[in-house]
Amino acid sequence: MASDFTGKQIYQRDFDPKDYLDTYYGATNGVFIKDGFMEFALRKLHNAFTTGGVKGDTLIDIGPGPAIYQELSACEAFKEIIVADFTDRNREYLERWLKNEPGMFDWTPAVKFVCDLEGQSENVAGKQTKLRKTIKRIIKCDVTKSNPLEPVVLPKVDCVTTLGCLECACKDQSTYQNVLKNISSLLKVGGHLIITHILESTSFLSGTKRFSLLNLDEKFLRKAVTEAGFVIVDLEVLHRDYDKAMFDICDHSSSIFFVARKVKEVQ
Repeated sequence: MASDFTGKQIYQRDFDPKDYLDTYYGATNGVFIKDGFMEFALRKLHNAFTTGGVKGDTLIDIGPGPAIYQELSACEAFKEIIVADFTDRNREYLERWLKNEPGMFDWTPAVKFVCDLEGQSENVAGKQTKLRKTIKRIIKCDVTKSNPLEPVVLPKVDCVTTLGCLECACKDQSTYQNVLKNISSLLKVGGHLIITHILESTSFLSGTKRFSLLNLDEKFLRKAVTEAGFVIVDLEVLHRDYDKAMFDICDHSSSIFFVARKVKEVQ
């Protein structure tokens, strides 16, 4: 298992979008398909953007890698989505998906699952078209900067999502707490932050490369989010059954999903 922190330049050099998508979202053996996280996240996101009342003009998705599943429900609740990721290859992959180029990862099962939740089972093609139209920009971000979107400066937005990103980007708990403040600076007071993490893991495998993870637990996350000026309005933990093959890839004990509303600015 990795012990040294995987810095951002290593991600820039070594992180392969296709390897990641195949490892974690592949229809047959993807880690997040087999352990139930994918359906858990899609259901929770659907609830947040419908009955949960999370909606508005602009949503920023921070650190999605090459994935788009986290935006499938959001595109019905927001007029525009801005996608922000650190590595060039991830942003290039997303640009290619936006253009509907051949050979891209097949998100059909995830799209169909969301369409079923929305009562629109036959709308798989239409859903992908709607998402492509709603994503207005794909830009670089670095969550360790006080303005993660530097040099781009945007008006404060209604929602920020970041799924499975911050445990990769943060070296230690202090960095995580600072990163939450950096991300909060993008949000209006009253806006929502939606986060998922995998818990109690120190590394993950993508293809043949291993990357470090910040070992997180629910107690620390509740404290950090509250101290960053948020009130948690929804939180759920998905516990994971032991499977040696999957644990060799990533040994997290569980996943956490939460929605938090920003109630104040914290310097």
